[in-house]
Amino acid sequence: MSERTIRVKALCRVEGEGGLLVRLKSGTVEEVRLEIYEPPRLFEALLAGRPLEDVPDITARICGICPVAYQMSSVHALEAALGVTVPAEIRRLRRLLYCGEWIESHALHMVLLHAPDFLGYDSGLEMAKDFPEAVERGLRLKKYGNQLLAKLGGRSVHPVNVAVGGFYRVPRSEELAPLIANFQWGLEAASEMLRWVAAFDFPDFDRRYDFVSLVHPDEYPMNEGRITSSDGTSLTAAEYETTFEEFQVPHSTALHSRRKSTGGIYLVGPLARVNLNLQRLSPVARRLADEVGIDWPSANPYQSIVARGLEVVHAFDEALAILRDLPRPKSSRVSYTYREASGAAATEAPRGLLYHRYDIDAAGAVRQAKIVPPTSQNQSQIEDDLRQLLPRVLPEGDEPAARGCERLVRSYDPCISCATHFLKLKIQRD
Repeated sequence: MSERTIRVKALCRVEGEGGLLVRLKSGTVEEVRLEIYEPPRLFEALLAGRPLEDVPDITARICGICPVAYQMSSVHALEAALGVTVPAEIRRLRRLLYCGEWIESHALHMVLLHAPDFLGYDSGLEMAKDFPEAVERGLRLKKYGNQLLAKLGGRSVHPVNVAVGGFYRVPRSEELAPLIANFQWGLEAASEMLRWVAAFDFPDFDRRYDFVSLVHPDEYPMNEGRITSSDGTSLTAAEYETTFEEFQVPHSTALHSRRKSTGGIYLVGPLARVNLNLQRLSPVARRLADEVGIDWPSANPYQSIVARGLEVVHAFDEALAILRDLPRPKSSRVSYTYREASGAAATEAPRGLLYHRYDIDAAGAVRQAKIVPPTSQNQSQIEDDLRQLLPRVLPEGDEPAARGCERLVRSYDPCISCATHFLKLKIQRD
C-alpha cells in the first residue's frame, strides 16, 4: 500500500507557529492536521490574581491585529460580573473604536495577504507592480483604521485607553473631527475595493456549514448580541459554555472547539456574520451586497473576502455617522463596586466570535479567566475543508496542491495567514 505525506514544517504567522500534515494511503486522504506547536502563552493563567482593571491591557497583548476585540470582550464580561451598564454615548464610542479595528485588519488581509492568491502572485509586493493603485488604496484604508485606533484608543497597536466602565479619557470633538474627510474618502475607496475583490474568479467549493455569530435585533453585530447559529440556536453569552466546548488534540497546542451535544464543528467569521446579519448592514453596504452579484447566504469560504469587503464598507459608513454626531458622555467612566461574581461576554473580532469569562472575588481580583479565540473555533472546520479539497487538487501535482491548500486556509484569515510565503511544502513519498 503506497503512502504519501505532505508536511509543512513551519507556517509563518503573527501570533503563533504551526504546520500542516497531510497523509495519504493509496491515493486516499487518511489524515489532515493543522499542527499548532507554539508553546502555550498562558494568558488565562497570567490573569489569575490580577486586579480586574489590568485585564483589558493584558488581553490586548494577545493579538497585535485585533487587540480591541480582546479588550472589548474582557470589559463586557467584567461589566457583566460587576453589574455595570454603560451609557449610550460610551457604547457608541466603543463601536467607533471597533470600526477602526475591522478596517485595519480586513484591509490588510484582503489586499496584501488574500488578493494575491486570486490573481496568481506569490506576494502582495509582486502584485503591487501590476496593481499599484489597488495596493495603495488598501494600505491607505488600513492607515485610516489605525488612525482611529490611535485617536480613540491611545495608540494604534495595543490601545491603552479602554477601561472597565468606559474609557480612561474621551477624545475632544476637535481631535476626531479631522478624521471625517479621510473617512468620506474611505467609504468610497472601500466600495471600490469591494467591487474589485467581488470580481475575482472564485473556486466552486460550496460546503454545508453551521454558521455561528452574534445577532443583534437593531444593528450589525460588533460588541453585543445573542450567539446565533444557522440551525436556529440562539443563546446569551452566559450560556455559551452550555452549548460549545473546547477540546485538545494531540497535534496542536491550540484547543479546538465543537458543539457539546453532537460534537459538530462550526464556522465563525465574516462569512457567518454576513450570512446571519445581511439585512443589518449599513445602507451603503446593503446596496453593495446586492450589486456585487454574490448569492447570499454564501457557503463558499473563498467568498469570505467579499464578506470582509462588505464589513469594511459598513465600518466606514457607521464610523462616519458617529464622527458626524460625536457622542459626548457626561463622564468617561461608570463607577462600580467590587463583588464576588462571574461574568461572560462575546464580541465579534475581525476573524469571528470571541468569548471571555471571568470569575472575580470581593476584592476585585481575577480568580479564573477563560478566553476562546475565533481561530481556535475554526481550526476543526479548516481541517475538514482541507479534507474535502485535497482530492480535487492532488491530481494536479504537488505544487498546485500546495497552492490550493494555501488559498483555502487564507480564506479564513487565521492568525497563521500573515506571512507572504504561507505554505512551503515538503513532500515525502514512501
